[in-house]
Amino acid sequence: MTARGDAPPPGAGGRGTRDLLLLGAGIVLVVVIVVAVAVLVSRRGQPQNAAGTEAPEQDAARVTPDDASGSPIANIGSGGCTTSDWYVLCFTDPKYPDNPANHKGGLDVQLVQFMDKAQHTLDVADYDFDLADVADAMVRAKQRGVTVRMVTDSDTINDTKNKPVQDALGKLKKAGITFIGDDRKPIMHNKFTVVDQEWVETGSWNYTDGDTYHLNNNMIIIHSKDLAANYAAEFDKMFVKRQFGPTKDPAIPHPTLTIEGTKIQNCFASEGHCADKIVSTINGAQQSIEFMAFSFTSDKIGTAMLARHQAGVGLTGVFETTGSNTSFSEYTKMKKDKIPVYQDGNPWVMHHKVIVIDKHIVIFGSFNFSDNADKDNDENLLIVDDPRIAAAFQAEFDRVLALAKNPPPRKK
Repeated sequence: MTARGDAPPPGAGGRGTRDLLLLGAGIVLVVVIVVAVAVLVSRRGQPQNAAGTEAPEQDAARVTPDDASGSPIANIGSGGCTTSDWYVLCFTDPKYPDNPANHKGGLDVQLVQFMDKAQHTLDVADYDFDLADVADAMVRAKQRGVTVRMVTDSDTINDTKNKPVQDALGKLKKAGITFIGDDRKPIMHNKFTVVDQEWVETGSWNYTDGDTYHLNNNMIIIHSKDLAANYAAEFDKMFVKRQFGPTKDPAIPHPTLTIEGTKIQNCFASEGHCADKIVSTINGAQQSIEFMAFSFTSDKIGTAMLARHQAGVGLTGVFETTGSNTSFSEYTKMKKDKIPVYQDGNPWVMHHKVIVIDKHIVIFGSFNFSDNADKDNDENLLIVDDPRIAAAFQAEFDRVLALAKNPPPRKK
């Protein structure tokens, strides 16, 4: 099985090499929503280019296994999931050495249950796609009368030698589900699903076996009609208007919104100048900046971090190993300045694109910290100001950092 994700190749160039390691795509999904009194729930990297691209919450309930009511909430891996009344946040838990027999019960199960809740619309924008059970869930939705649509990267559609990819897409085609590609060199790198114009799932997780069981990934499901309106509008730009990258209309219904007292900024690339929003947020850091970066080649973002560090703000980070030693990566610059940064310890790929600021702000999504992400690709980004969500990402950062400092021996 080949893996397609967004791991940076060691050299320069525009688009990353498409089959790297045996990655795939992995993380996410679950969702719980408290309606009135009961917990009503739902549903639930091809390498980006190195040159141009690019403890759990205290107040949130721990996710528990499915109950008799059919709740789609499950306890997934040591990273697990945390929930509130408006979100479910999950992380993958790669195990090394690999055992294919254990490739079950992961975030794909949660995504399937999320999709199975759809009653009216199911819109999927996913860069890489090979999960048979997810394809089956989309087919079931179509069969019960749900309008199902999909946007993916053209290289995924044209990856004719990848049998799992073609089998998954073949199921959609046979069911009459329309899926389109971007038909251009930069990549459609989103990974999000919108259900019934009310729920949004997003994060770093592609819907593939490799992303689910090999890569470090994150995913969140959020219940918000305003946020869903943003993602639905972005989806229509691609699917209906055939707008991609910087050609997309920059309008967004709710660029900032508040959910249960939590302030959220939402940005879409490359029409939204998302790197500027990241820099602005970094510039406000007062105590700490901690990050996990699959691809970090943006001088603009790196310079902002270094400036805050020089002003006395703590700075620590973990880089995906592949591509981090190139002249394009911010790793070498930070290492030279004696910043405590590390190469990750995952024998496959550390796929996060996360920045935690002052223990209460988190920047995350599909957006790698790269010029390609900012200027060419199709991406989405959330900036969330919530100490509970930040605590969950902090716990994941601590796990990734510990593994970076003490990586497992790799098979030769």
